[in-house]
Amino acid sequence: MWSPPGRATPDACPGVLHVHAAADGGLARIRVPGGRLRAGQLAALASAAAELGDGALEVTSRGNIQVRGLAAGAGPELAARLRAAGLLPSDTHERVRNIVASPLSGRDGAGRRDIRPLVTELDLGLCADPVLAGLPGRFLFTVDDGRGDVSGLAGDVGLHAVAAGRLALLLAGADSGIRLTSADAVATALAAAHGFLAERAAQDSGAWRLAELADGVRRVAGRLDGAPEPPDLVPGPPGPPLVGVIAQLDGRVTVAVAIPLGLLTAARTASLCAAARAGADEMYITPWRTAAVPGLRAGDAEAWLAALGHDGLVVAAGSPWLGVTACAGRPGCASALADVRGDAGAGLVDVTRPPGLPVHWAGCERRCGRPAGRHIEVLATPHGYRVRDTEG
Repeated sequence: MWSPPGRATPDACPGVLHVHAAADGGLARIRVPGGRLRAGQLAALASAAAELGDGALEVTSRGNIQVRGLAAGAGPELAARLRAAGLLPSDTHERVRNIVASPLSGRDGAGRRDIRPLVTELDLGLCADPVLAGLPGRFLFTVDDGRGDVSGLAGDVGLHAVAAGRLALLLAGADSGIRLTSADAVATALAAAHGFLAERAAQDSGAWRLAELADGVRRVAGRLDGAPEPPDLVPGPPGPPLVGVIAQLDGRVTVAVAIPLGLLTAARTASLCAAARAGADEMYITPWRTAAVPGLRAGDAEAWLAALGHDGLVVAAGSPWLGVTACAGRPGCASALADVRGDAGAGLVDVTRPPGLPVHWAGCERRCGRPAGRHIEVLATPHGYRVRDTEG
């Protein structure tokens, strides 16, 4: 199939209605805007994985969820289940609902404002716009409440709170200089996405990301209303992942755990669902392969940490598993040169890293799922693993 200049192939990111044929069966990716899942929704995903897939769920580097090992023809049944659970609100836009947001916003008081309403408004506006169904499946929106945890993920279009009612517009992860009120923030973010599509067409480009366009940031910013101010926001590195008990403003707590290698087994999923039902009946899946369960009683926090840890989730901030990620590897991916998950779990390679620096195991040169920013890369090659300090 012909692809415009800038990309050798058209965007083929998997979705629910666009199942990817992997070596171990069909692979479906479910977008989870802002990472927010109700307990019943995660339970529905777990049931689908058990009955239609390989039994486990995968958490991606954007806080989305994947189901692997789907049998041929299982896609329609999976889609029907997800519609019933409220996880597939738009067939036309299901692959473009890529929205990462500060997971603790509005709970712990660390951000400049509660951005949860903006995430909802952005998702609804995105799905209501027929033109934006044409965005590539890798186009990313970020909504940061000012604490700086997600703006460093270098989204294509970002909103970053700089005051309670004032937000900076980020383009390709950089400050555009455009400042917005709460009332016009989402409309401008969607206009920037339109600007990307228009500029891509003007350049006859097959770009999947805004940074791939020639002079993309300046050109897209020029298509928006308002005079930019001198940019003064420099997003720092994303994260770090939080694990443990976080006090909330309302006297309750959030319990945050890490998901080893991003794999949610049936036991881990059931444990998270039980905790969520005891709290606010929701959880937030993050790009750092962690899960934050808000609204728990402070007196129950340690018991929930123990229960979640018993089922294989990481509950200690000093765990060596914290910050360790891996692609699917063998046997799930035909391109992989090694079983990176198995080798990571077996400690096949002794990896030393500075405190807090992520480690990513990659089965091939594509480096799927690698974290943004600096990290230690453990790359499978035909001659064994190569370990190096690199940038995402």
